[in-house]
Amino acid sequence: MVVIERKRIAERRIEEAVHTEIMRRIKAAEREHNVKVLFAIESGSRAWGFESPNSDYDVRFIYAHPKEWYLAVNLDDKRDVIEYPIVDDIDINGWDIKKALKLFFNSNPSFIEWLQSPIVYVSDECFTKQAQALMPVIASSEKAIYHYLHMAKGNYREYLKKEVIPLKKYFYVLRPLLAIMWLEKYDTPAPIEFEKLRELVAHNTDLDDAITLLLARKRVSLEKEFIPAEPAINAFIESELARHESYRAKYQARDVDVEVLNQLFRDVLDKYS
Repeated sequence: MVVIERKRIAERRIEEAVHTEIMRRIKAAEREHNVKVLFAIESGSRAWGFESPNSDYDVRFIYAHPKEWYLAVNLDDKRDVIEYPIVDDIDINGWDIKKALKLFFNSNPSFIEWLQSPIVYVSDECFTKQAQALMPVIASSEKAIYHYLHMAKGNYREYLKKEVIPLKKYFYVLRPLLAIMWLEKYDTPAPIEFEKLRELVAHNTDLDDAITLLLARKRVSLEKEFIPAEPAINAFIESELARHESYRAKYQARDVDVEVLNQLFRDVLDKYS
């Protein structure tokens, strides 16, 4: 028990050190680019809940320039992303608020996932609360299903039709397929936490047990570990992909006035200018 507790303390200290470094880099980005970071979250496997010990920290953020930056004839020529190389397993980059809100209006699945991340580094109340409140009326189940189906099919074709499979790729097919099941059942944005999504198949004991074992192995394995194909999981994946082979949209498009996002944009610029 003493050894386990010491391990937990060591892991907690590492997490605290990484969090401190992430916040330092966010502040450095603000100074370097003269922006205000409004929202910063974890977006990858650590947010999904199936990270490996050596998984990257996938930090994504939304930022705003001073109002005057947007009042420019050459606005369309200005860069609307901030990107940094991966250093010490921290992958950090961001979108300008104007870019983010345009993508939000088009129900961009990545941005909608960011708004639901359970790991939040920065959250400006003016931006975050309004964006999250708008999510139910903007997010399109139809667009999300097409996005997740494309993700699942691509990873299945590329990695899972073999006798030996990259362990993490199982989750890159399972998570989008379960997200589709959520969208079909509730017609609301699917949560990004894998544990919430897998509740949809908890009644399938063989599949649920196989997923439990796979998760346990993923959390102690390195990113590039390979494993033999898992029959129960493969059967579920192949059944779901076959079910969606001729998918046709059946959800009504959201009727949203872009002015609500224009107002959010103005509110943020007024606050920080």
